[in-house]
Amino acid sequence: MIAPRRFLPSISSLLALEAVDRLGSASAAAEDLNLTQSAISRQLKQLEQQMEVDLIDRDQMRMQLTPGGVNYAREARDILSRLAQASVKLRANPTGGSLNLSILASFGLHWLAPRLKDFVGQHPGITVNLQTHNLPFSFDTSTAQAAIHYGSRDWPGVAYMPLMPKHVLPVCAPDLLTAPLAAVADLLDYPLLHLATHPESWEQWFAQHDVAAPRLQGMLFDQSSAMTQAAVHGLGIALLPTFLAESEIGEGRLCLAIDGPAVTSGEYYLVWPRDRVDDDPLVQFRSWLQGQIPPQEA
Repeated sequence: MIAPRRFLPSISSLLALEAVDRLGSASAAAEDLNLTQSAISRQLKQLEQQMEVDLIDRDQMRMQLTPGGVNYAREARDILSRLAQASVKLRANPTGGSLNLSILASFGLHWLAPRLKDFVGQHPGITVNLQTHNLPFSFDTSTAQAAIHYGSRDWPGVAYMPLMPKHVLPVCAPDLLTAPLAAVADLLDYPLLHLATHPESWEQWFAQHDVAAPRLQGMLFDQSSAMTQAAVHGLGIALLPTFLAESEIGEGRLCLAIDGPAVTSGEYYLVWPRDRVDDDPLVQFRSWLQGQIPPQEA
């Protein structure tokens, strides 16, 4: 339910408030919005009267927002940004058939994106808009209607659809090793590459092989793609998901650092806010995505 009208200020007054907060003066805000300085002052005065709250600190020599005005301006900025993005989305697809999906870069680009052509072919009226994210991520500050999540069911306020386990392999450049290592512990003699979002991955991998590996050190990356390139160029050994490692191995850019099966490390999920469960584009996407999961990984 929308709040009573008296709590809904005009967009013009919110734009004036946001510009003053962002630019620091009424004159700069006026230039930014192509208005006069007096028009900015009128918009702010109107907003104060409607809210019955002082937004301007009138003890200052120059126009300055009160602490409450600053907080309100920043809330308004988020709302105006989301409204503008909703308008762009509407213009891009007037039928309303669109889905904003936030993806983890490696999974989204290497596993999901190659399959999306099939979804588009089956649902030509639905546009899927992709945006990437790292953790932490919140639907409250994003335009995404759903997201790819990796790890465990630790995201409050969302519904989960399991996709598949994340299987990882230790890989490196072919010229880093003359042959695959014979023992898991031997990997500790080489530089290990780490993901900032999952810095414990190597420790967990070694623990699954019953090898103690305390306080591991090495280069840190914020994206699997950057870590992959570092491995390709011989900077160390990386733990990569199979959908990424196998393609690099097939092209001869990487090789297994040690022979053995892939190890399971967490799980991928599709997640969405519980209050968006009935959005038709999301319903159609979930149904299609379920059919893309290999039976042995479902």
